[in-house]
Amino acid sequence: MFKKIVITLISLLLSACASQVDTNVPIPPNSADIPSVDRALWNEARLLQFHQQWQGTPYRLGGLTKKGLDCSGLVYVAYQDLVGPSIPRTVQGQTSLGTRIVKSDLQSGDLVFFKTTGRGRHVGVYLSGHRFLHVSTKKGVMISSMDNVYWKPRYWFASRL
Repeated sequence: MFKKIVITLISLLLSACASQVDTNVPIPPNSADIPSVDRALWNEARLLQFHQQWQGTPYRLGGLTKKGLDCSGLVYVAYQDLVGPSIPRTVQGQTSLGTRIVKSDLQSGDLVFFKTTGRGRHVGVYLSGHRFLHVSTKKGVMISSMDNVYWKPRYWFASRL
């Protein structure tokens, strides 16, 4: 019984990323209105600088500040800081961005999506070497391996902005 409760709680924490949104966030333009990204602004070197500034920032459902943010909030803030225009704030909205690509063609800056539970979704930004930038519910903003035993089987798809 205790084991079931622990597993349920872990599942809820991991799936929470796609659950709620901060209602104070302005509605972004339709994804069709977002121009293709300038690769000079959205590249690995700048994403790693962004990571250094935000590393360890805790997970907070619906958050968009250094006090805490969730996975889609991290992508939203990174894109806004590095490129400029707003993108959709939720994982669901971010799944409609860009062009879907096969895993073997991943490049730095591509969005990577994972199915964490039945309805739970997670998003991060791909970096070279099978790594991605994201927000962990336990460790905050961090870089993880896509080959990690947790993430590898949960990979869903990737898109290039």
